[in-house]
Amino acid sequence: MQNQNSQSFPTHIDAAGDARMVDVSAKSPTVRVATAEGRVRMEETTLKAIEAGNAPKGDVLATARLAGIMAAKQTAGLIPLCHPLPLQKIDVQIVADDQLPGYQIQATVKTKAETGVEMEALTAVSVAALTLYDMAKALEKSMEIEGIRLVRKTGGKSGDYRRS
Repeated sequence: MQNQNSQSFPTHIDAAGDARMVDVSAKSPTVRVATAEGRVRMEETTLKAIEAGNAPKGDVLATARLAGIMAAKQTAGLIPLCHPLPLQKIDVQIVADDQLPGYQIQATVKTKAETGVEMEALTAVSVAALTLYDMAKALEKSMEIEGIRLVRKTGGKSGDYRRS
């Protein structure tokens, strides 16, 4: 099989066409880092209430940040074919953006392992965004979660990637 960059990659399908976890035991552990991002768009009044600490459920940003960290550690239990990885670093940043209005979320995950941490970074952003929504839904139900994507990754056989 070939991906859009014409590089070969391990398949997650066996000879019978069944999904399987790829065997990475022959690969050497290397340092791998991935960063993902996403946004939660909301009304300006909701943003101001969160920034002022006036959300009914408490500290929205601290709770969302912790949820993102916890989610990254649980990725293998959520995504069926992901390998459980020893994570050495998980950093979740949530920054107010008056232009959205809303919040920009970025997660960076680091490991020294046989496979990468892209899914852990994406999971951290996704769950942080969902938690932010949950913590503030009493203020506004029309918030939108958007733009969740991989920004960059380093390490591994496929090399480095940076979104242009």
